[in-house]
Amino acid sequence: MGFSLDAVGFTHANGYRALQGIDLRVAPGERLALIGASGAGKTTLLRVLAASLRPDEGRVRLLDADPWAGSPRALRALRARIGLVHQAAPIPPRQRVVTAVLAGRLGQWPLWKSLASLVVPADPEGARRELARLDLAERLFERCDRLSGGQLQRVGLARVLYQRPDLLLADEPVSAMDPALSELTVALLNEEASRRGVTLVASLHAVELALRHFPRVVGVKDGRILFDLPAAAVSDAQLRELYAAEGGRPGLAASTAESPLRAGELPLRCA
Repeated sequence: MGFSLDAVGFTHANGYRALQGIDLRVAPGERLALIGASGAGKTTLLRVLAASLRPDEGRVRLLDADPWAGSPRALRALRARIGLVHQAAPIPPRQRVVTAVLAGRLGQWPLWKSLASLVVPADPEGARRELARLDLAERLFERCDRLSGGQLQRVGLARVLYQRPDLLLADEPVSAMDPALSELTVALLNEEASRRGVTLVASLHAVELALRHFPRVVGVKDGRILFDLPAAAVSDAQLRELYAAEGGRPGLAASTAESPLRAGELPLRCA
């Protein structure tokens, strides 16, 4: 189950046109990367794909459904099948890591189980299993405000892995990680999508990661699709045009490497 966007547009309340005439079709099980300069519209596009933002133009079909044609209950059920890895995971600072990971199933569990899990975690071993894939199992009962930015990003990814969505979305999921960890994390996303046969769309600022790990690359500029090509067909000239506003093609990965906290250093807090 993939998705399709036909002539999709979105304008913010302040009049800024974030998306214009987006046509995009992705087959079930496809894996593609969105690349483009900051402010190009990638995050807005992912929010549309997550059914959290309703476009004001065009048609959207997600997992064989029109998210805006049914009841509120149907929309909640659809959203429970879509997982979005945020650049800054929306996790309360005092929340424990185990609770943050188990929140991935809140849309699938009955209300009583969701509430009970806030007091006594419903499936700590399931949370530990996903954290272990990201080398964070020892942080299971840690408070989130004691983690670094890169560790928080991995907790957010563990939550979506635990959710087991049919459509897997990731918005700059490695922006706070060093190059080596970025490679491992992007490889894990692709491995998960391939193993389960689900559709994966990831927004990445590191072009080399996108070209190495994704068969299909979509360049977004000024709210429009500049190109939609197999990774091997993307040229340096196209990348220079895509990133002209930022002075050319960006490097491999984020410059803010994840590292242990030094004495007297404050941890990054959850957003």
